[in-house]
Amino acid sequence: MAESAKIVSAVDIGSSKVVALVGEAGEREGDFSIIGVGIVPSRGMKRGQIVNVGEVTQAIREAVDGAERSSATTMSTALVSVAGNHIQSQNSHGAVAIGRGEQGVTSEDINRVLEAAQAITVPNNREVIHVIPRHFKVDEQEGVRHPLGMLGYRLEAQTNIVTASSTAIQNLYKCLHGARIEHAEAVLAPLASAEATLTPTEREMGVVLADIGHGTTDIAIYIDGAVWHVSVLEVGGWHFTSDLAKVLRLPLDTAEQIKLAHGQASLRDLTTEAPFVAAGFGDEGDVTIQRRDMAEILHERARELFDLIMLEVKRSGYDGLLPAGLVLTGGGAQLPGLREVAREVARLPVRLAAPSNLHGLVDAIKSPAYSTAVGLVKWGMLNVVAKPSRRRRVLPNLRIDVKGWFGNLLPRSDS
Repeated sequence: MAESAKIVSAVDIGSSKVVALVGEAGEREGDFSIIGVGIVPSRGMKRGQIVNVGEVTQAIREAVDGAERSSATTMSTALVSVAGNHIQSQNSHGAVAIGRGEQGVTSEDINRVLEAAQAITVPNNREVIHVIPRHFKVDEQEGVRHPLGMLGYRLEAQTNIVTASSTAIQNLYKCLHGARIEHAEAVLAPLASAEATLTPTEREMGVVLADIGHGTTDIAIYIDGAVWHVSVLEVGGWHFTSDLAKVLRLPLDTAEQIKLAHGQASLRDLTTEAPFVAAGFGDEGDVTIQRRDMAEILHERARELFDLIMLEVKRSGYDGLLPAGLVLTGGGAQLPGLREVAREVARLPVRLAAPSNLHGLVDAIKSPAYSTAVGLVKWGMLNVVAKPSRRRRVLPNLRIDVKGWFGNLLPRSDS
């Protein structure tokens, strides 16, 4: 990345594509323009995890080259998305004594209480990647969001701790280093997507974000303006394609093409039932596809996906606290009729969200498929470029062996 305090670089490594973006800060806090874009098909990824280091490294390098050429910068530092079924989260509590001076709660006190909340048993094969403050308590005053400066004797914090597989994280950094990204900071993919898509009101009232990617669906639950639960489901857009290929006996690439061209997940919204032809296997020639048959296949997979999402919401214990409903994003969320199925299953308000208020080189990244990549840039603008006194909504833990750039977000652990 260029040696400018107003430049943020990001790399989103998905199962279908790798996206590299370079953003430049605007005059107002949080505003930015996209000045560099690189997009290439993903290789070496499966269900959000790296299965071939060499192929992933090459794909990252190609995406970064594109972003560097269009922005005339060098991406030596970048935010990177992390996802996959190895992600886990749990709630934790911390408490510390407050100094008795007139200044009240200091930033040092806040850092200490977050470190205390982080003192949980983490297996040797896992890493803490985020310490997410939900709310604070000063003496007997609960529900405090900004304790800085408050007077009291005891500061407590309710947090959500996100952990990831150490080997998955280290493989991620190995690929980035091989692509000449010297310093990187991992950000959980659904948290990045939330930055690009959720409104403050949705975060406050209670909302479920479902980022439907190619290989996985990432879930984040926001209540009272903070993240309360995150998880990853091993179902994504690829499974819709796979179902079509198996049931209709089509090659995978043909199934993907007809899904994009003719796909409809809602049986009630079929505008025509006229059949169409698609290329079959080998010398079988063209296959006649009935639109209703295809819609029924996609409908069943969509119902299964939203059943799983709502099961996860119920498992979190927050299913009665989400009046803002379900926000869908990600490339897989663009399937026509998906929102209607989501409303049937979830019985909640549902909307499809894409990155908003974009400026600069944005023609290629306006769709829900780029929410994570854009959200990574916004994350950097809010948490790195913004003035240091700004309260961070989510604080990465720097026990991961990554130096520099993000060192001001949370004190390094000596453990």
